[in-house]
Amino acid sequence: MLDNHLYNLMEQIVQENKSLWRITKNYPTDAGDCDKCTSFWDKMKADKEEHINEMLEMIKAHLS
Repeated sequence: MLDNHLYNLMEQIVQENKSLWRITKNYPTDAGDCDKCTSFWDKMKADKEEHINEMLEMIKAHLS
């Protein structure tokens, strides 16, 4: 059984990946010609990718 701390990281990385998928596939298109919103989604995408990479490294460290 996984330690609750590791389970939390794994659960959160799944949620972040789901969110990143929506941000990448849908939100910029839905924003249409709103440059401010498109810029926001681009920034959010970069932030999510950074968080996912950081969590992935923490998960790897806990599994080794």
